[in-house]
Amino acid sequence: MTLPEKRQALIEDLTTLPDAEERFTYLLQKAKKWTAMEPGLKTEARLLPGCVSRLWLAMEYRDGRCWFQMEAEAMISKGIAAVVCGFYQGETPADILANEPDFLAEAGLTQVLSANRSSALANLRKRIRAFAEACLAGAVTEV
Repeated sequence: MTLPEKRQALIEDLTTLPDAEERFTYLLQKAKKWTAMEPGLKTEARLLPGCVSRLWLAMEYRDGRCWFQMEAEAMISKGIAAVVCGFYQGETPADILANEPDFLAEAGLTQVLSANRSSALANLRKRIRAFAEACLAGAVTEV
């Protein structure tokens, strides 16, 4: 599935949910389905800044594609990260850089997030974007 197809599927999933409570339930389901991060990867260097609860992100570049593992202490934060990481999972750095996660706002999800969770989402996107840029520059294989 291409990123535009993934984007459209996520918009359709989220816009069919009638209210904020249903959208939070959607995030909780995404969090529960996300594969747990290997405990050894939960290092200080992988912690995302600006999160009320701790959120770890491990990134790997192999075979020309980006792969993500993440874990969070709070289920809503983990659900948000699962949506974003799932969106970019297995994509090329160029495609990651060319596709913003703006569908979250379009689908009404960012409007129901607290300021802290919105900040965490922005920090997650910045870290993924910086990783994709480093991959294109040939400067990194894993973070």
